[in-house]
Amino acid sequence: MGRRARSRRVPQQRPEGAGEDGGRRGDAGWEGGYPEIVKENELFERYYRELGIVPAGEWEQFMGALRQPLPATLRITGYKSHAKELLQCLKSKYFKELEDLEVDGHKVEVPQPLSWYPEELAWHTNLSRKILRKSPQLEKFHQFLVSETESGNISRQEAVSMIPPLLLNAHPHHKILDMCAAPGSKTTQLIEMLHADMTVPFPEGFVIANDVDNKRCYLLVHQAKRLGSPCIMVVNHDAASIPRLQMDVGGRKEVLFYDRILCDVPCSGDGTMRKNIDVWKKWSTLNSLQLHGLQLRIATRGAEQLVEGGRLVYSTCSLNPVEDEAVVASLLEKSEGALELADVSSELPGLKWMPGIMHWKVMTKDGQWFSDWESVPHNRHTQIRPTMFPPQDPQKLQAMHLERCLRILPHHQNTGGFFVAVLVKKAPMPWNKRPPKLQGVSTEPREVARPPQPADPPGGNAMDPSQLEEQPGAGVGDPEATERMEPVESYGARKDGVCGPPPCKKMKLFGFKEDPFVFIPEDDPLFSSIQKFYALDPSFPRSNVLTRTTEGKKRQLYMVSKELRNVLLNNSERVKVINTGVKVWSRNSGGEDFGCAFRLAQEGIYTLYPFIKSRVVGVSAEDVKVLLTQENPFFRKLSSEAFSQVKDLAKGSVVLKYEPDPTKPDTPQCPIVLCGWRGKASIRTFVPKSERLHYLRMMGLEAEERRRGPGRDAAGGDKANGDTADGDMADGDTVGGDTADGDTADGDTANGDTADGDMADGDTADGDTADGDTADGDTADGDIADSDTTDGDTAGQVTAGPEPGEAAVSSQPVAREVPTRPEDASGAPFDP
Repeated sequence: MGRRARSRRVPQQRPEGAGEDGGRRGDAGWEGGYPEIVKENELFERYYRELGIVPAGEWEQFMGALRQPLPATLRITGYKSHAKELLQCLKSKYFKELEDLEVDGHKVEVPQPLSWYPEELAWHTNLSRKILRKSPQLEKFHQFLVSETESGNISRQEAVSMIPPLLLNAHPHHKILDMCAAPGSKTTQLIEMLHADMTVPFPEGFVIANDVDNKRCYLLVHQAKRLGSPCIMVVNHDAASIPRLQMDVGGRKEVLFYDRILCDVPCSGDGTMRKNIDVWKKWSTLNSLQLHGLQLRIATRGAEQLVEGGRLVYSTCSLNPVEDEAVVASLLEKSEGALELADVSSELPGLKWMPGIMHWKVMTKDGQWFSDWESVPHNRHTQIRPTMFPPQDPQKLQAMHLERCLRILPHHQNTGGFFVAVLVKKAPMPWNKRPPKLQGVSTEPREVARPPQPADPPGGNAMDPSQLEEQPGAGVGDPEATERMEPVESYGARKDGVCGPPPCKKMKLFGFKEDPFVFIPEDDPLFSSIQKFYALDPSFPRSNVLTRTTEGKKRQLYMVSKELRNVLLNNSERVKVINTGVKVWSRNSGGEDFGCAFRLAQEGIYTLYPFIKSRVVGVSAEDVKVLLTQENPFFRKLSSEAFSQVKDLAKGSVVLKYEPDPTKPDTPQCPIVLCGWRGKASIRTFVPKSERLHYLRMMGLEAEERRRGPGRDAAGGDKANGDTADGDMADGDTVGGDTADGDTADGDTANGDTADGDMADGDTADGDTADGDTADGDTADGDIADSDTTDGDTAGQVTAGPEPGEAAVSSQPVAREVPTRPEDASGAPFDP
């Protein structure tokens, strides 16, 4: 440290009393944290007491709950068979070890399942951060939470934030729009619903996740990509003016209407006071008054894009009726019967909620009340709008059934505050004069012959309903306009299969420039070697394979579902796509020597392996343990069944598949598929560290990453190129790994693939308290921003193996009995 730096640090280290500033700093934060915020706000209490949102006699309980810390809540994520296996591991091992445990003289409260969440896949605990991080007795449990959160198998998400996706009631064939999606915990819930049947690699439905903040879109990608789904697309638009998309149906474009829309709007967040304690001193009704218009515009835009019979969920983490019932009532009023509130009171048994309120008043930031629009003075008309008040007609108000809205109060089930309303669309919105040609709830659009180029993409400006009445949706909901659209085959101006960003003149772009999405022609020569090497099934959808570069060698290959391909090709100039597709192959350096230039990628293996008919090796539970704990195990270390399969294979990428054995209940009862590399005499797996630890836990082993010894090279051996003696390539398996092809940044840094979410480590600071997702608690999901540095392909694990006969000092996880320190396992603490 230089002299200047030392001198700058001196005032921070002065003892208390050394000076006024120094004393304050010592008290405030350099030693013991910031001064405690006083959890009092007179205006807040006055406002909500007057509105009567809390039942009589429960006000003190309500305020008392708001002043208590929010319990940590976690959700087990991923495909159902794996989630249930992890749940069994939690209940039988980690939770059992917490029973009768005392820390600092206090008995530890064992985590309990949320009574209303299906299949016990969500749990809450009152264990504080301090106890979790610093108590030796809880070290193993803490390490487990850190590692599983890093790998995406556990999501730290606030309990009430889990409600909207559940009430959306999504199914695998649904087309879903998440309008304000970042940071992405609700989006991952929706993706899980699409993949309810793990045996179906390409569900008919898809999720389009949107966020207005370009940086937060990368955090959203970072979250969603952990599930490895080909059915998710992340876009970057203002939700209030998100473009209408089109799909090719029978050679003509038709408007895409969504079956399910999640409208979790930006809000003032006063339901999150237990977690975001700054709200106590910053709370004002002005926040709600300023956000009301935006919330209504977003909800209106969502209703316009909803299919008849579809379901829209509107939610906020605010208790203010100006942001809640006022928005819903205004939307219902302007819909003129096209929308109605659904009764969902029985859909989540066990959830305690209060009905929506029918009457409320509006208060200014200085405490002045107005009970109706007529009483608002003219000089307040820019701040207070007529849509903020309940309808004056009692019959109209009664017909809206605002009591069907759900209000979740903090003291009822020890949660945050929340508001949810479920709306069903019965008819087109009144300003869409003519009913559009709908393609149905679950139709499958035909394959497009050539990518279209829309003649007149819509602008990026939100339209007021009054404007729409004057222009009744030509080209959007007008059948005649649809008839006038040219057939897809007539568009040939653009290069086949290239979906680039929209031209700057037609749409103003912000943030990072994205590389194009280039669909590979089915007759491309690269498919012949892949087809031959992996014996792909004839049903393999070649047309769904894309890359992110138009020049040079194709280094990474991705796959999307047929429906998302349709969306991409028909809307490349309407929408800014940040990311889509799941990586299935990565180019080897020199891989042509093995008969195929591309090796399998772990990220997309569950999508791809159903189509692979060759190079699939069945492995036992013991084989999985060997493969995940040893760097380059020789064939002879495998079971006789696995040995007989692998010994006759040519060198190159292989699929290692474990099938559950019902006769052995102590082994995992869900299928496990891993990517591997078959060398001359050994085999290895290409699985990221966090996933290795996850699978080893499922096998009943505690694991840690063994540290390299001092003075050793990267391989732990004496030769930097490692596996030459083992018969593998002289470059130490970078041929099969990602260090050679740049995959520490998802393999596409060379072609601009910041779209794949690896900006996420810079986005954890984007907490966005205004996004409604403050209720998600997703900063903890972002706390593991380094989990994607390898993108599922072990940039850190792909070191060369030792010389034969030499003991390896490995970076692989090693089975052990005593748990490691959390920082050894993941480098990032679990942040409850």
